[in-house]
Amino acid sequence: MKSLKFLLLLLITFGLIYLLNTKQGKIPPFGKFLNPFTGFWQNAENHRFSDGVCRLPGLRDEATVVYDERLVPHIFAKNDEDLYYLQGYITARHRLFQMEISTYAAAGRLTEIAGEAALDNDRLMRRTGMVYAAEKAYEFIEQDTLSRNLILAYCRGVNEHIRSLSPKDYPIEYKLLDFAPEEWKPIKVALLLKHMANMLAVFDYDIENTNFITRYGTELFQKLYPEFIADEDPIIPKGTVWNFTPVRDTANSLPHTSGTESAARTTTISYTHCQNPGNSTQYFTGYIPSSWQKPDEITGSNNWAVSGSKTATGKPILCNDPHLRLTLPSIWYEMHLVSPGMNVYGATLPGAPAVISGFNDSIAWGVTNAGRDVRDYARVSKEQYNRASVRKEIYKIRGGKEFTEEVRYTEFGPVVFDDNYGSDPGKKFLAMRWTAHLPSNEFKTFYLLNRGKNYNDYLQALNYFTCPAQNFVFASHDGDIAIKQQGRFPIMTKRNAFIQNEQEAIPWKTFIPYEHNPHIKNPARGFVSSANQHPTDLTYPYYYPGVGQYENYRNRRINRLLSQAEKTDAAAMMKLQNDNYNLHASEALPVLLTLLDTASLTPSQLNILHTLQQWNYYNDPHQTAPVYFEIWWQTLRNLLWDETQQQPQPMKQPSFYVTVSLLRSDSTMPFYDNLQTPARETRKDIVNMSFRAIEDSIKSPYFTEVSELSSTEKTYIKKDKSVKDWGSYKATKISHLIPGLDAFSALNVYCGGNRGIVNATSTTAGPSWRMIVDFGEKKAHVIIPGGQSGNPGSRFYDNGVNVWARGEYFIAHTSNDLQKLSSVKLFSVTYQPK
Repeated sequence: MKSLKFLLLLLITFGLIYLLNTKQGKIPPFGKFLNPFTGFWQNAENHRFSDGVCRLPGLRDEATVVYDERLVPHIFAKNDEDLYYLQGYITARHRLFQMEISTYAAAGRLTEIAGEAALDNDRLMRRTGMVYAAEKAYEFIEQDTLSRNLILAYCRGVNEHIRSLSPKDYPIEYKLLDFAPEEWKPIKVALLLKHMANMLAVFDYDIENTNFITRYGTELFQKLYPEFIADEDPIIPKGTVWNFTPVRDTANSLPHTSGTESAARTTTISYTHCQNPGNSTQYFTGYIPSSWQKPDEITGSNNWAVSGSKTATGKPILCNDPHLRLTLPSIWYEMHLVSPGMNVYGATLPGAPAVISGFNDSIAWGVTNAGRDVRDYARVSKEQYNRASVRKEIYKIRGGKEFTEEVRYTEFGPVVFDDNYGSDPGKKFLAMRWTAHLPSNEFKTFYLLNRGKNYNDYLQALNYFTCPAQNFVFASHDGDIAIKQQGRFPIMTKRNAFIQNEQEAIPWKTFIPYEHNPHIKNPARGFVSSANQHPTDLTYPYYYPGVGQYENYRNRRINRLLSQAEKTDAAAMMKLQNDNYNLHASEALPVLLTLLDTASLTPSQLNILHTLQQWNYYNDPHQTAPVYFEIWWQTLRNLLWDETQQQPQPMKQPSFYVTVSLLRSDSTMPFYDNLQTPARETRKDIVNMSFRAIEDSIKSPYFTEVSELSSTEKTYIKKDKSVKDWGSYKATKISHLIPGLDAFSALNVYCGGNRGIVNATSTTAGPSWRMIVDFGEKKAHVIIPGGQSGNPGSRFYDNGVNVWARGEYFIAHTSNDLQKLSSVKLFSVTYQPK
């Protein structure tokens, strides 16, 4: 009997040991996680920082890293290899999990961490050729000795930090997910850059366009999805003369047979900013999902440069605020890099060397998404499919399982959807070609920009940039300003906006020369700008698809205010970056009010109407009117465009601009009818139905009494406290990279703005980096919506969130003199060769 008890206790003991040290579904192994010597307790930050000396193998010379009061590292090295070695080492110290989870997502390897739940997303990544693209890129990079050596130095630095870690030192996310860091290979740098390209390749609507035209025909398509609008305000000002002779594409001149050639390129109706609710995929990481996430979720980006003729100092000012998914840790990592001949500061991409958006002593640059369609789809025949090359993809699933599939690579590109993947019958046997699959070396662009001295250096640097297509704004201490849309763009025709047939499934042969890409230097108006709008007017000699995907609100607002600017300064630029004026609402609301039947409104509905009539069109956080307008507009869109949401072949909703134009001038459009009711609705019917939804929405439990506000904020609360103000309703959330981990997220961030507004902060996306470089004052003002540290236990994890939400900035410390940084030094480390 005693032996039986002993055996039973022994089994229970071993069972507990197993359970406490094994991940159970989504639950971490609590034995490891709670272990006081190796668990999460070890991630608590020691707030006492002190200077020190550290010896590292791989360094050639002594180097110094000064951390300022915000934990921004200022790296001083005597040669470039040491500089990038330390950039990799320091970045890994503070953002290792972020680096690693991004590359797992890009490589289609999340099943190794999250199990079978991530398999569909992993398959999408592999089938779109993400790893293939990274391999092609690094093969090309290896041909450039300088790029190869510096990327290898960066990787050595990352790996030196990884080697220094024991399990107790792992970032807390590794303990939650129960996995360990792996070697940082150069292919991971290429994967990160392709991951960014994938995040920004959001303007390919070939599938949705084809679905619409197949169902409703070309006449309605050209009415609802015009490529140009009457009041277009492109990046390159209207009337610019193109001083070059365009090249012609003879390789892709097959006759067009898909029935879509007649789609018109221009019309007097209007728009740009396309919305698509039906074609998005959510990654495990919580990062911006793949190409299937559309502009409605991403919201856009802004950049501009003002010449000295319009500034108080007579020197240019450059501004940039790329809008991306808001995450903790922040997408960007601030750094200051100093080596012989270089003193550069700005936003870096954790896991890749160099500064992406930033400035040095001579020049500044910033980027926005170009919005160009850089992907094509073609339906391949069975014969083409069968003779295609095969790439075997093996997915290692947590728990020991494996899933294997064969992905076909045609001459056109990988077959993303076939009988084995994709539920939509309209997507079967679709191959995709994408400019990210072309050999490229984007690192070389940023390496050269970081060291650039003038306008010619800027142009030379951009010649290495292939994908994603970006608008690079430029300003120099010499006084030049410029903007160029850069990428490797194949010569296209209108058929490229739709799924192509098997005869058209051939590789791109001819590309627009880089010197023919849209570009302007020192325009007479005294500024350059971009906000994801059309790059050119109709006179540009190359065709590019633009069926409703370009922005038309932020760009007009920015250009209007910059045109009016005189003797402007950094403070005015800060105000513009945080501008909450809702140009869309100012054009839409008067139209809606003329169609509203006010005689039938209840007293509470009349109160809502009165609030809207008194609105100044600013989406400031304390206002209530933006809440009412948002509910009204989104309900109206869903009622009006319910036809586009039919599965399994979704279509994109026509743009805000087109919707307003139709409501204003077309009373007979068939889409006014709501498919969910037996009646046949009119334009007035859906406007009034959607207005009544406002009252229904504000009666829901979501609208609770606003409380726990600061004394300043309380002065902004309306008398009717049962209704939330805009900042509380929008409830901007800066999410941790692991979805659902609210404890590590910033919830209900109180701020204004919205998509289509210069301050394009929505619920989940917004300005991921704000930068203002004033060459006259020799100052730069910067902010990220988070902090420098990736450790949720650090005070530097989210210390910038409230500063960012208030529209405030930090001064960037950019001296290349170590002594001058002493006044802002938190601590410093001297690194010596080991």
